[in-house]
Amino acid sequence: MNRAVIEFQSYTFKYRSQKEPTLHDINLTIREGEKVVIVGPSGSGKSTLAHCMNGLVPFAYRGESSGQCLINGKETKELDIFQLSKMVGTVLQDLDGQFIGLSVGEDIAFALENDMVPQDDMHKRVAGVAELVKIDDYLDSSIHQLSGGQKQRVSLAGVLVNDVDILLFDEPLANLDPATGKHAIDLIDQLQKQTNKTTVIIEHRLEDVLYRDVDRIIVMSEGRIIADATPVELLSSDVLSKTYLREPLYLKALEYAGIPITPTINPERMDRLTLTQEHREQLMSWYNKVERRQKTAYKDIVLEVNHVSFHYPERPNILTDVSFQLHKGEMVSIVGKNGAGKSTLSKLICGFERHQSGTIRYQDRDISKDTITKRAESIGLVMQNPNQMISKHLIFDEVALGLRLRNVPEEEIRERVEKTLQICGLYPYRNWPISALSFGQKKRVTIAAVLVLEPEVLILDEPTAGQDYRHYTEIMTFLRELNQRGVTILMITHDMHLMLEYTPLTLVIGEGRLLADTSAVEVLATPELVKKANLTTTSLYLLAQKAGIRDAQDFVSTFIQYEKEVRRRWQ
Repeated sequence: MNRAVIEFQSYTFKYRSQKEPTLHDINLTIREGEKVVIVGPSGSGKSTLAHCMNGLVPFAYRGESSGQCLINGKETKELDIFQLSKMVGTVLQDLDGQFIGLSVGEDIAFALENDMVPQDDMHKRVAGVAELVKIDDYLDSSIHQLSGGQKQRVSLAGVLVNDVDILLFDEPLANLDPATGKHAIDLIDQLQKQTNKTTVIIEHRLEDVLYRDVDRIIVMSEGRIIADATPVELLSSDVLSKTYLREPLYLKALEYAGIPITPTINPERMDRLTLTQEHREQLMSWYNKVERRQKTAYKDIVLEVNHVSFHYPERPNILTDVSFQLHKGEMVSIVGKNGAGKSTLSKLICGFERHQSGTIRYQDRDISKDTITKRAESIGLVMQNPNQMISKHLIFDEVALGLRLRNVPEEEIRERVEKTLQICGLYPYRNWPISALSFGQKKRVTIAAVLVLEPEVLILDEPTAGQDYRHYTEIMTFLRELNQRGVTILMITHDMHLMLEYTPLTLVIGEGRLLADTSAVEVLATPELVKKANLTTTSLYLLAQKAGIRDAQDFVSTFIQYEKEVRRRWQ
């Protein structure tokens, strides 16, 4: 049996600023060469557990602990964070916060420069890890010119160059488009097999992680480990649903059809799933029985983009001749690969950038020359990176800022802010400093700060990135309620489930152009669009094909409609 490299023995930890422990009596052993996934709701303690592994607890985040936390057999509190960094390499969720160098090569070499490694040796080691993660053609490139997937490779090379024993990934898929996320999981899998490094992945998107094999899944809830099992064992249990974690979609469809999820059907991966003839008949019977609903027809155009083109001085053809209409009360998604121009389009609508040609009309009035302030009265934007939006120290003050600038009475401010914080799952933290929040919690603060203003058109850039399934559902339920009251919502997303479940219409951006303006289901059923926009085919579509259902596109629509009804009854 391989040696233990990570050990928690009856370990409890309480942050200095809190009354109750975040981790309770943790007993966990991870052995050399294992690949382990840690999942759990926000606040379950999984990030704190990771911080214990890489030394941020107790060296950056102070508190009280009991029991033992051992890395390579050594008690972490007897080491220092520098020694631990030589054993545990961490790839952060917020990639931009991890970069130091101006170029790819400089960033990878940073740790070696600190260690005063001779230049010849440094060049060899940088070239070696760059080739390993397939970023060697970009060593002289600026970090800021890279795509999300390329940045992740650079970040990974930066920790591999130290030849660490343990690779720790903090939500590696959170900000990546579906196809790039798939490549990231492939890359992690290949590296783990080539180097036999112990690999720990913290991620909300469990189905996407299970695209490649993992040894074990650790489930955390309320600071405790409630499951430690193989993928087959876990997916054959009810642990995920009881913990409000998203189950793989293909398994949820089987459950709706009354098919038991057992180890005999190989539930751990879609490509291994085994269906008997009886299973196929059950699935077909359920599919045929689901009542279809008529699509909603929208009449009033609220926002119109006409032949808009935009480029930066050094980057031509960011967006070329883009045209589409949004109707009052619609909820629409924008999808496409990292760097396709989706965020730029949102900036043009809000006035942060000025297009070179074309027009943007709001309620049949050309707003192309309106100021940012004028547009903000009707159009709200929640940016992808929450750090770019936050300007106050406390959560309550940040969410109240827009109302105070509009001279809303303080009593009304308190009522509206508290209501919004409750909906966004932030009310218990309303008097916390924002600096104490996780990336996902900061994201919810920025959403709350815009939602409280009650805009007519709301644009959200990756609203659910880094959110667990419960908070994801709460935010999307609230957005749907706003939408049903007439607020038009435009969401930039990499989450194919969000696109399918909540947005009947999808805009596909690729290579600076609008590739499609059609239904979400049709997008994922069109191989050419999937390839051009760096998307991935949903497992529901693959399940329909495996079950012999001819109209796989309609099967996906039927599942989404059925799940909406189940969700409404559940709420």
